[in-house]
Amino acid sequence: MGIYGALATAVSGLQAQAFALENISGNIANSQTTAFKRTDTDFVDMIAEAAVRRQTSGAVQAYSVATNDERGDIIASSSETHMALNNQSFFVVDEKVGTNDGQALFGGTNYYSRRGDFQVDADGYLVNGAGYYLKGLPIDGTTGNISGSVPEVIKIDNSFLPAKQTATIDYKLNLPQVPQTPTYDEAVANSDLLNVGSYAVDPTTAGAGTISATDSDTFLSQSISGGAITVYSASGAPVNVQMRWAKVENPVTGTADRWNMFYLTDSTAVGAATKWQNSGQQYSFAADGSLSPAVTTVTMPAVSVNGVSLGNLDLQHQSGGVTQFDDANGTAQVTQLAQDGFAAGEFVSVTINNNGRIVASYSNGESVERAQIVTADFNASNQLKKLDGGTYASTSESGEAIFDNDGNGIQGASLEASNTDISEEFTRLIVTQQAYAAGTRIVTTSDEMLQEALNMVR
Repeated sequence: MGIYGALATAVSGLQAQAFALENISGNIANSQTTAFKRTDTDFVDMIAEAAVRRQTSGAVQAYSVATNDERGDIIASSSETHMALNNQSFFVVDEKVGTNDGQALFGGTNYYSRRGDFQVDADGYLVNGAGYYLKGLPIDGTTGNISGSVPEVIKIDNSFLPAKQTATIDYKLNLPQVPQTPTYDEAVANSDLLNVGSYAVDPTTAGAGTISATDSDTFLSQSISGGAITVYSASGAPVNVQMRWAKVENPVTGTADRWNMFYLTDSTAVGAATKWQNSGQQYSFAADGSLSPAVTTVTMPAVSVNGVSLGNLDLQHQSGGVTQFDDANGTAQVTQLAQDGFAAGEFVSVTINNNGRIVASYSNGESVERAQIVTADFNASNQLKKLDGGTYASTSESGEAIFDNDGNGIQGASLEASNTDISEEFTRLIVTQQAYAAGTRIVTTSDEMLQEALNMVR
């Protein structure tokens, strides 16, 4: 072999360094590509079969070393649909293969990418800068739970969010031991009690008692405000519900302090028509200011306010939500007043939260979780097959994808940068250049030695 062997070995070295140069070139070229994973180069020596004492150093062969498990820096992004993974997982994506009747068709094959520069396209799909579409699991709008188990391409519905009728009002407050109403007089016995209409003869009546328009002014002077809240009808119409509390019994007239709550049912009522409606619940208090018996939920049937039907409304007081502790001001102190309804809303935007859920926001202030992003892990991620656009396909060496739908590692409004370090690549470039130059010297020397051998026969 001799000189010819040395020449062949030198050529293999030149080929190996040229291969390394290709990887270095690609790494530098993609130093600003989102979530790009650089490809390193390693070498293996190829030893010819020979006796131990006749073995040579051998030729060389270059091979690529993936760095899929090395994360690039995570940087903030101004786009709410951008996301990054701060672990070693991958987004699950699919590719569009065509359209049918204006509807996108997808290949149905799972690919994997860490490129998270997703944007909503004209059809409502989330597509990244390389043209791959994000996959995940839909979320049931009623329960808020994940629906299904097989990842599918996520599509955001930009239609109106239907109105939701109010069903529950969370209501907590403290009532004063002595209500400081306009008609209260410390020197007059029972002036803290409601004394109007049916309450003048039967103050313990709850539910059946109403306040007419004629008696409204007297009622207002003998009760205290309990707050007001906007609720919504089935069509999303906003309705202002005003609440007032009146003490109807005290230990002098009965056995305990008792209160009734009223809501304004018809602000335009006149004469004998009902203006204030009793909630239908008696609130009795023990000496320590707690309800006795306890009242956690009150259902007000067939609520109607100014002609708008609201159906049944539940007042959720929960445990200890309504109390009667002494208050020098003699007013009701509302600590919680919220409801679960809303008007219809127009689609405004979509964001990604850090639990990996896609959230649609609407003009009515509501936010609805629409889908759960699915991520994939591999036992050997560096054995994935690299495709265009920072996308990968699984191989027998990488193992099958292990899906996760808990949103682990997903960081919204962020992007992963390339893991290429320019300074390291330039260092490798210098070493590669010198090694290639040294290889050419071997070729030159081998050629000169061959020429010398040929000259011997002259």
